[in-house]
Amino acid sequence: MGEPAVTARRIPDGPGARAEAVVVLRAGGLVALPTDTVYGIAVALDARDGLARLFAAKDRPLDRAIVLLVDDLAQVAGIAEVSPPARLLAEALWPGGLTLVLRQRPDSGLPAALTGGLATIGVRLPDHPAPRALAREVGPLPTTSANRSGAPDARDAAGVLAQLGDRIRLVLDGGPARGGIPSSVVDCSGDRPRLLRAGAVPAARLAALLDGAGLQHDLGPR
Repeated sequence: MGEPAVTARRIPDGPGARAEAVVVLRAGGLVALPTDTVYGIAVALDARDGLARLFAAKDRPLDRAIVLLVDDLAQVAGIAEVSPPARLLAEALWPGGLTLVLRQRPDSGLPAALTGGLATIGVRLPDHPAPRALAREVGPLPTTSANRSGAPDARDAAGVLAQLGDRIRLVLDGGPARGGIPSSVVDCSGDRPRLLRAGAVPAARLAALLDGAGLQHDLGPR
């Protein structure tokens, strides 16, 4: 007989719990955490085989890119080219429901498994202290929704444990997630920003910010 499955530890979110999560992440473990939308699972970017285990935990196809959650714009500048439109949108709308797709820096060293083999990377600064605290300590954090591919999003710690309890090390229990509308996704990797996914930030607001700065875009009427 095989060894029994180990269920992830579940601890209330807070400074002490986040410190414990940092230890788990630095050791290469998978951590589930609350965000400003749904629960996510994260792994340290430099963890050996970490991305492979993150994909395996979700039964996720290996050609799907993963977003990095960050603590500030300075972390983004270390891995991606922050164009003037991207900087403007980030400074106006972060933390919040906006994901920016940026061109990787030539020296970023990001693994192809993170980006689906693309030359770009998606980054977001969430409006929740837990992922930002972990990213502050561990660095930009590969994070994806805490559910098996094709299954409903996990809105609380119990939902995470029901789907992934035997596949991860730790769950930070921050109570029910807010849910709501997913982030808007704007591609700022080219000359003119364009909307890849409508979401929490209305396209009209995105366009107005860029118009106000005199920046060209493909987000709607000018």
